[in-house]
Amino acid sequence: MKFRQVTEENSLYDNLEQQPVRDLLRDINREDHRVADAVERCLPQVERFIGQALPRLQTGGRLFYIGAGTSGRLGVLGASEIPPTFGMPEDTVIGIIAGGEKALRHAVEQAEDHPEEGWKDVLAYRPTEKDCLIGISASGTTPYVLGAIAGARKHGLLTAGICSNPDSPLSEAADISIEIVVGPEFITGSSRMKSGTGQKMILNMISTVLMIKLGKIQGNSMVNMRLSNRKLMERGIRILQDKAGLTHDEARLLLQEYKNVSAVLERIKEMKQSPSKNKVS
Repeated sequence: MKFRQVTEENSLYDNLEQQPVRDLLRDINREDHRVADAVERCLPQVERFIGQALPRLQTGGRLFYIGAGTSGRLGVLGASEIPPTFGMPEDTVIGIIAGGEKALRHAVEQAEDHPEEGWKDVLAYRPTEKDCLIGISASGTTPYVLGAIAGARKHGLLTAGICSNPDSPLSEAADISIEIVVGPEFITGSSRMKSGTGQKMILNMISTVLMIKLGKIQGNSMVNMRLSNRKLMERGIRILQDKAGLTHDEARLLLQEYKNVSAVLERIKEMKQSPSKNKVS
């Protein structure tokens, strides 16, 4: 069945090379405003995916993102942010891009045309029925992604598809369809723009809510972040000052010892529950 390829429709704007910079910026910004509205319309599907993915991750499952080009890069970016932000193991959220690491910096356009390679790349991680896979494709037609989704469903993984065209092959193939229909791109066919922005917003929502529900956030604080530089150490100190009433020096010394805000808070909690211990050690 033929579907509407919104991502390939003509831009609402023309003669761009003749427009003043101010007008170009204004019009790009106007189009970007449409993205948040498109994402809002997807929230029920995003909620459905999170509801089914969470029990899997709670029992040791993993989350895979897979895509090609811009979509693949956004997936790899989203996955790479999870360990430092939430203190999760490197293999909890995994980003896979057609063409491998080379494609992160250089276009490997032909890599997306081979459906068998998508599932093959997932197989390298020995997936199980506890795992989830999100296929990301603005057009919803990328063979590499469709192949990965088909293989994942066949082997019992939970699957979702993020795309920008309604009723696309990806929507048909995945268990859960997340369609961010943002309209024609500012530059015709340039799905790195509105489609890419929408994809990033959806991926942020999914990973953030999952990490909150997995207990990696306390209040509104990243208590499990890796204290890998001075800025993050100072952030950890501020969290302990706020949540535990510690001085700057007390917080710093405890973080140097326990390496983690959450671990310090847990130690303080244990201390309060044991009156005989009057100091953190």
